[in-house]
Amino acid sequence: MNTSKFTTSKCTNEKITTVKKALLTSVMLGVVGTASAHSGGIQAEKNNTKNASFDIVHTKISTKGNEATFHIAVSEKAGSVKPTPTGKLAGSDVFSYVWPTTLDSYSVGFEHKAGILALAVTSHPDFDDTPLYDENGDGQNDNDGNVWHSHWVVLQPNEACGPGALGVVDIPEGMQPRLPHTWPGLPILIDSPDLSPEFNGETVEVKVTFDKIEDVKLANFDGVTSGLRVNQSAHSPLLCVVDVFDVASGDLSLPGKVNQ
Repeated sequence: MNTSKFTTSKCTNEKITTVKKALLTSVMLGVVGTASAHSGGIQAEKNNTKNASFDIVHTKISTKGNEATFHIAVSEKAGSVKPTPTGKLAGSDVFSYVWPTTLDSYSVGFEHKAGILALAVTSHPDFDDTPLYDENGDGQNDNDGNVWHSHWVVLQPNEACGPGALGVVDIPEGMQPRLPHTWPGLPILIDSPDLSPEFNGETVEVKVTFDKIEDVKLANFDGVTSGLRVNQSAHSPLLCVVDVFDVASGDLSLPGKVNQ
């Protein structure tokens, strides 16, 4: 089943708008004031979004050695719903399972404190942004955006995306910021590493190897399911968050603690 839009009763637009600036401030300062209200993995309220495949019931991050496992569990059939193809880049949709974190963006190859660093598992049938890899195994690297795949993205509030809305940070023309070696060439702060998400019934997981796993152990996180959309002009802002399906914490406070 394909669809293009869902809404959530738990996280109203007003509530999400209110917390976004606070979230950015907390991440940039490395402080999450409400973390003590919860410990470890986040148990989320059920049945608060219209599609069960995006209804988060639990999220956690755990580590073993220098590998971190990012985990989201939903009510049923994780990954079963993808965007409806539009046949063009401009205005096309992206569905995602996302872990916003307090990790410094520098830890995965971007500039220091460039914004909110998030790991995202995405599907978008109208374009391919993993040019180094052939996810569907057909011998072509440029036609598998529909296959669920992983990204690091850097987010910031961007009024051009809508009042209080978040967007993937654009790279201004002529600027050459620090970028990961697997950056896909898009004019935004996005990385396309070879991190294959694993779907198993109600869960999605991504395993990530870090050079400095201690930084991960000290991080806070949240779990989000969302829809993003490519700007109609396919230009700045290129990619905006337009629908928040569910938020594990309910308020984007990033209360999760790694390994707890």
